[in-house]
Amino acid sequence: MNLEQLRQAGISDRRTRRLCGPGGPWRRLHPGVVLLRNTAPTRQHLLHAALMRYGPEVVITGADALQAHGVKCPVEGEVRLLVPEHCRVVAPEGIRLARSARLPEPVEVDGLPFAPPARATLDMARSAPDPARIRHLLTLPLYWGLCDRQELLAELEAGPQRGTAVVRKVLRELDEGPIQAHGLATRVLDLVPLPPPSWDQTICDRRGRRIGEADAWWDEFGLAWQYRCSPGTGGGFSHLALAATGIVLVRCTVRQLRQVPREVAQELARAFGDASRTPRPKVRAVPQTLVGDAA
Repeated sequence: MNLEQLRQAGISDRRTRRLCGPGGPWRRLHPGVVLLRNTAPTRQHLLHAALMRYGPEVVITGADALQAHGVKCPVEGEVRLLVPEHCRVVAPEGIRLARSARLPEPVEVDGLPFAPPARATLDMARSAPDPARIRHLLTLPLYWGLCDRQELLAELEAGPQRGTAVVRKVLRELDEGPIQAHGLATRVLDLVPLPPPSWDQTICDRRGRRIGEADAWWDEFGLAWQYRCSPGTGGGFSHLALAATGIVLVRCTVRQLRQVPREVAQELARAFGDASRTPRPKVRAVPQTLVGDAA
């Protein structure tokens, strides 16, 4: 709560100071902002407190915004805020302020204003220490289907250009297709109670000769899933070679992952049941290079 709310509740500033003092039941989070308990504040407490401190024009960005949009990413560390260009308040420890003449239209989640996914991602990427970290951050909204590479490029062009050369280079080199497909596949698996698979495996016979590829592979059961198949009957014959070994194989397209995820999940569940009732084929799997690093 802020001091004005406490005054309206009949609590004087003097009493508030005493209650926030050493050993008191309350805790001061910012000047004029009080947590009505003396335990460590949660992340939500910190976000609400920052909004009270810096006013209604503030927009929360960075990892907190991505998490609010559904991305599974850690949010420990500083709370990143976008504030109007005229704001001259000094940020305390734990808060990173970025003054902006181009505040985004916020997306409200649970009563808090968050930056859109592309803006939140680039606000982090611009200050990332190295290309590997930048690449990881840029894969997050692609992996979770929140925006595409073109939207990230457009947001980058619309913002300040200083210090964006590395971000621009990494973004232009990024292959978004495999990243988006893998993210869609993980969300399909959220719909069905299967054990976690191994991703991106080359399936070989006992002598190590390649038979085909599996985008996801359940080794104990000999179940393979190919979800980057071409529509129609094209795409080669490796799936026939896999099926000939006794592997239970599920095939679908990226479009099906996006448009009919529940149907794909049901097919996986049926195939898993079939695989668990049949002898495991005499094959082994070898990991490929991972296509996405946003999981």
